[in-house]
Amino acid sequence: MELIIFVFQQMLNFSVPLMAVALAAMFSERSGVINIGLEGIMVIGAFAGTLYMHMIVEGGGTVTMGHLWIAILISIVAGTVYSAFHAFASINMFADQTISGTAINMFAGAFAIFVARSLIGIQQISFSGTFTLDKVPLLGDIPIIGEILFQNTYVTTYLVLLLWAVSYMLLFKTSFGLRLRSAGEFPQATDAAGISVARIRWAGVLISGALGGLGGLAYILPVSTEFNGTVAGYGFLAIAVLIFGQWNPITIGLAAFFFGLLKALSSIYSGIPFLYNLGIPQFVYQILPYVITIVLLTFTSKKTRAPAAEGHPFDKGQR
Repeated sequence: MELIIFVFQQMLNFSVPLMAVALAAMFSERSGVINIGLEGIMVIGAFAGTLYMHMIVEGGGTVTMGHLWIAILISIVAGTVYSAFHAFASINMFADQTISGTAINMFAGAFAIFVARSLIGIQQISFSGTFTLDKVPLLGDIPIIGEILFQNTYVTTYLVLLLWAVSYMLLFKTSFGLRLRSAGEFPQATDAAGISVARIRWAGVLISGALGGLGGLAYILPVSTEFNGTVAGYGFLAIAVLIFGQWNPITIGLAAFFFGLLKALSSIYSGIPFLYNLGIPQFVYQILPYVITIVLLTFTSKKTRAPAAEGHPFDKGQR
């Protein structure tokens, strides 16, 4: 039973950032803007949050839970600001959205390394502090579920799970969600209703940036004590989760849990006697999540229900 609890706790650590960034991609693409720049946005969010915590430690302080919440806010703001460059290029300048997103990705890592070296002398930004809740009163005493969800859990886990529920409500239960979906499906109708397509798309991309920045920090906290300018392709894997989840918050979350479980198994297989005794080389477990991703996308791509107008700039002067 302890092994099962450990596996599911590790699954959450990998699933949470995937969920946050896949939801980020969903908001952008639901508005009609393809955002493959989420890898770069994650890098910027992780960079900003970890740099703040590094400065706290370097100043002789200790990163407390309060500092962590400030770091989370900084990551969200950094991701939002950085995504504005993509929004401006894609929406106002009618640039190719794929090229704009690629530029966002290419610049982010180089920028993070350059600034880190300029400020602290090396590109690795070390940090330490209190990032988990030892136990949530009462809820932590629930057998199995309490041990998985409410003991030694990162606060980013609760935040992202809350945002998962909020995303569904926002997208399908509010007028803003209706307008966002309309802008991504039939922007001409949205414009005819007197709603600014550009403003709706800007909102979608900025929300995407906020969630992407959060996802960057949520990825770094459980896996490392330093940030070196990369998030190991998680932004691209999150886009696969988005497609597999069919641009729907509920199925995106379930897909994130599935891929998170695969990533967890690839990382801790040596601690699972059954898998370790199979004698399978380590690299097989490491590439397995990506191979399964390709296979699943191959078989499900024909049934995708992507927003009809995603990737198509909207010019109010043209019909």
